Amino acid sequence: MSQPFDVRGKVAIVTGASRGIGQAIATAYAQAGMKVVISSRKQESLDALAADLRAAGHDVLPVAAHNGQKDALQALVARTVETYGGVDVLVNNAATNPHFGTLLEAPDSMWLKTFEVNLLGNVWLTQAAVPSMRERGGGKIINVASVNGLRPGSMQGIYSITKAGVINLTQTLAMELADDNIQVNAIAPGLIQTRFAEAIWSNETLMESIAQRTPQRRIGQPEELAGIALYLAAPASSFTTGQVFVIDGGLTVPML
Repeated sequence: MSQPFDVRGKVAIVTGASRGIGQAIATAYAQAGMKVVISSRKQESLDALAADLRAAGHDVLPVAAHNGQKDALQALVARTVETYGGVDVLVNNAATNPHFGTLLEAPDSMWLKTFEVNLLGNVWLTQAAVPSMRERGGGKIINVASVNGLRPGSMQGIYSITKAGVINLTQTLAMELADDNIQVNAIAPGLIQTRFAEAIWSNETLMESIAQRTPQRRIGQPEELAGIALYLAAPASSFTTGQVFVIDGGLTVPML
């Protein structure tokens, strides 16, 4: 392994890429020389990001696809293969968290929507991408979970359950795809300053509580997820699979 972090020319699909963590990962991949297919629900947001990355000389393809729609995800992979010849890296980052409240008061629609986007969407996209990875002799699948998948977040029960499912999905796929030279890992971010988590970090009371429990006394920035995402996409992680990488400023470290 002469160049363990050389990912130049590799083809990556990143979902939820128009902002936040997905945008940070997609940008880091493009800067590292990868061909990046960026996806989210809204084409306009993707086009804006693609324009910025292309202006910097990067190879980017924006394709709108809803993570809760199987046909759209299959079309996303088909477009990737048509444009770039295959898929080497898949980052399942898209997620939703529409219900803030107790589990027992949540309507069925909130359960179904959250499971469809956060869990089934990852399954559907993985099913569509794996045949191409097999044809290319291997690949990398990176699922973005959450520390809430390790221990539930207050009033975020449905989201937490789906993220626990993402972690188990990661471990199951790691076993099932090992013979295909496909490594499957998960990133579990703590609180990151994104629009997705704004309801939490904009609340002074919640922020004070979280800061007191975090050794680094702050929340993270999306760019601070880019390093682990690059490692998991690179040859350097060839013996790394089925693992959950917690990036949380020490929040989940047991403290007296």
